[in-house]
Parts: sequence; C-alpha cells; structure tokens
Amino acid sequence: MNEKVLVVDDETSINELIKLDLEFEGYVVESAYDGLEALEKVESFNPDLIVLDVMLPKMNGFDVCKEVNRERSIPVILLTAKTDVIDKVLGLELGADDYLTKPFDNRELLARVKALLRRAKNGSSQPVPSKDTSIINHEIRIIPEERRVLINETDVRMTPKEFDLLYLLISSPEKVFTREDLLEKVWGYDYYGDTRTVDMHIQRIRK
Repeated sequence: MNEKVLVVDDETSINELIKLDLEFEGYVVESAYDGLEALEKVESFNPDLIVLDVMLPKMNGFDVCKEVNRERSIPVILLTAKTDVIDKVLGLELGADDYLTKPFDNRELLARVKALLRRAKNGSSQPVPSKDTSIINHEIRIIPEERRVLINETDVRMTPKEFDLLYLLISSPEKVFTREDLLEKVWGYDYYGDTRTVDMHIQRIRK
C-alpha cells in the first residue's frame, strides 16, 4: 500500500504543486487549506506524514502540530516563510521532525519526505533489542523496546527524532559524532538538509 501524505498550505498554487510532485513519486496525497481542515483530514485520511505550513487561517501550524502530537506519532515537516530561528525551535519543540524555509527546492522536500517515512516505517533509526535492556546514564534511563525516556524515573515526552538522537548518543557514550554523522544516522543517507536541524533537536533535548 502506498504511503499517504497530507499537504497543508493555504496558498493553493504551492499546495497543488507539492501534491503533484508527491503523487508523481507514488504517494497518495490529500490537501488541506486551513488548520481546522488539517485536523479533520488527520482523522479521516490517517496520513503517514504531514507537510505543514506554519501560517494558516483558523489555526496556525504550531497549534496543529501540537494537537496532532497529543495522540499520534506522525512525522511532520514544517514549512515557514520566516527565517527566525525561534519559530523553527518552537516548531521542533511542539513535535515537528523537520522544517523547510520558503522558497525551497521541491527536490529537497521530496528527499526529506522519503527519509522521514523510511525512518517511521522502520520504527526507529537504531536497532531495538527484543528484551529489556534499559540504558542508564546518571539520572536518565532509556527503555528502547518501549521508546521511553525517564529522568529520575519520571517519563519525559519526546518526539521520535529526539528519542533517536538521545538513544544514539547515550548508547555510544565514548564516541564523538559530527553533525553530519547524526544527520546520516538519524535522518538517513539521502537527507541533505542543513545541520541546524541537529542543533535545534539537541537544544530541545538539553532542556
């Protein structure tokens, strides 16, 4: 069954262009043009990934992302016309997996969609043991088979990418990773976004 992508952008021309490009690659695509319609489509269409503009009528993309992540774990790529780092950090904090600043190359968007869907399909970017092999590092405990992180035995909510990054770093405490290493191992070999994505996720984990 082909993977499903929901495209949410109130600019009709951009929405339709992204939809056509994704359909050409074999994805099943539906569109939404405001935040409330996006939430309705999440329920009815049940997408495997969401391409989500930040500036939307009725409900902005940040609030949509927050609502989606209350109950589900769906990869989200944020689209923003702003270059403000604060907006990008906020999006990642609310559960987005990646972001692109408009205008962007559609080939880059397609590459990121492909990488995120592959990671989501695999369930994790790291091998998960079949038995309980919790990793403990000071007050942090990671339960890989449940994809849970506990600090002082209190559950900490993390996005899939935050979990993958933390699991990779804590399971290899003696290894030094470059940003490019982390992009390759967590986002995938065909990901070619900039390394600031890694920095923002690490900043979020440190909080």
